[in-house]
Amino acid sequence: MVKLTIDGKLIEVQEGTTILEAAAQAGIPVPSLCYLKDINDIGACRVCVVELQGMQRLISACNNVAEEGMVIFTNSPKVRETRRVNVELILSQHDCRCATCVRSGNCTLQKIANDLGIIDLPYHEDISHSKWTAGFPLVRNYEKCIKCMRCVQICDKVQGLNIWDVAGTGSRTTVDVSRNRRIEEADCALCGQCITHCPVGALRERDDTDRVFEALADPEKITVVQIAPAVRAAWGESLGLSREFATVNRLVSALRKMGFDYIFDTDFSADLTIMEEGSEFLERLEEIKSTGLPMFTSCCPGWVRFIKSQYPDMVRQLSTAKSPQQMFGAMTKSYYADLLGVDPEKIYSISVMPCLAKKEECALPTMNSAGAGQDVDVVLTTREIDRMIRAEHIRADLLEEEQFDMPLGVSSGAGVIFGATGGVMEAALRSAYYLVTGKNPDPDAFKSVRGLGGWKEAEFDLAGQKIRVAVASGLGNTRKLMEAIRSGKSSYDFVEIMACPGGCAGGGGQPIHDGEELAGIRGQNLYGLDKVNSLRFSHENPSVQNCYKNYLQKPLSHRAHELLHTDHFGWKMPEEQ
Repeated sequence: MVKLTIDGKLIEVQEGTTILEAAAQAGIPVPSLCYLKDINDIGACRVCVVELQGMQRLISACNNVAEEGMVIFTNSPKVRETRRVNVELILSQHDCRCATCVRSGNCTLQKIANDLGIIDLPYHEDISHSKWTAGFPLVRNYEKCIKCMRCVQICDKVQGLNIWDVAGTGSRTTVDVSRNRRIEEADCALCGQCITHCPVGALRERDDTDRVFEALADPEKITVVQIAPAVRAAWGESLGLSREFATVNRLVSALRKMGFDYIFDTDFSADLTIMEEGSEFLERLEEIKSTGLPMFTSCCPGWVRFIKSQYPDMVRQLSTAKSPQQMFGAMTKSYYADLLGVDPEKIYSISVMPCLAKKEECALPTMNSAGAGQDVDVVLTTREIDRMIRAEHIRADLLEEEQFDMPLGVSSGAGVIFGATGGVMEAALRSAYYLVTGKNPDPDAFKSVRGLGGWKEAEFDLAGQKIRVAVASGLGNTRKLMEAIRSGKSSYDFVEIMACPGGCAGGGGQPIHDGEELAGIRGQNLYGLDKVNSLRFSHENPSVQNCYKNYLQKPLSHRAHELLHTDHFGWKMPEEQ
């Protein structure tokens, strides 16, 4: 332990603690822009500078370690003036039109500038301009980039894809797509982690809210919306709601007020996914055992983009099952259109997802199985649906709970946990056990695959046969796992991958809280919902049972293959092209 004084307060911290962390432990906030713990501690923004007694120059608090006897001033006149000048210089190269920025009210730079009382810029504005590929799901605004390097570091160190890099020299230095590529030429997984870790509005998702508003206003369209598992654990955050109050049924209420015709739960098709994927796993198990290569889950389109660009020789190991989003879209424009007795062409299918890659997934030609255009017409992120709720002047704090529409609103706890890392694996094993033995296991028998560990493994007994499984979240962890499988160092039968750390709960389309990683808290929320659900097995979902009985016949049937499965070789990543 070391003792030091910060702003007149004597504190004691663990040796190796940075000044920034020491101040935070003492309840003394030091502003910072570029800092991300263990990821980006380069001191580039110079906003976290503090004064060290006995030293002439100011030092950055984020990457200087607290030492015995230090006397630190975090807000002395010298610090305030320097910090103000540094922020003014950053603002001189930043598009400050906050009223039209997607991050207005949730922007670290905006908050710091307001706290410093900056109401005018004394420096000449010199804002960079560059074109971006119109229509791409990930949008970069060069005019708003503050060159903090967070996107570069999160993509390099956590996701391992190196999509971003420094471009230009001297005063022309900026951040751009690496290797002089355009974004559509890069092997971006569209995980969106660069967006959720950007402190300003330089990165965002393509905004599709206008398309949905137009559909809602069109009397000829039947609007059907699905809500993904992880959305229910996060949608209320940016609306100021507590987790206890922000139930999925209050989100249903908000969507009904907005005018959606039918509101369903993606958890229904998550249960459907388990029936198809679990059955496929059992069908392929003999081949898996003989080749020593596992079957990979295919629910995460960011992961599918990753394996196609980084490990194309392993694509054949993917489950052919579509993601729950795409299964739902296909069933909406086939099975549900039949139930309604309407032309599928009239149905406008909308998804609310915690994910950016889903925007690209729904546009793939191999995902249009129902014969009525795209199975899913448009995807909204959690952030976009929150913006729509605010645009509709809906008082979220006054919402009453309302139920999903039937029959596609029925779901199990197994479907709910799809939103957390390990959830797909656990749900699949619950039903696989039943499909083999005819008996239900303890619902929590496979909970050892839970948790935020980047790479987890377990072994289970499935009717006398040993099944080795692995779960990874975050593409950096995924690469380590894939290399271990490819080299023969590790061998598994079934592997679940989620592109985002913590799974969909930490997805790139979720609400942004700068400096906070909330995937764990959101995931626990989902496990809690599973625990109290009267249905905890996908195969016990009565709506899924009726769907098979009256329409699909059985898992892996001809019709199920047509609607619920896909060809991963039917489209190409940029590097393949």
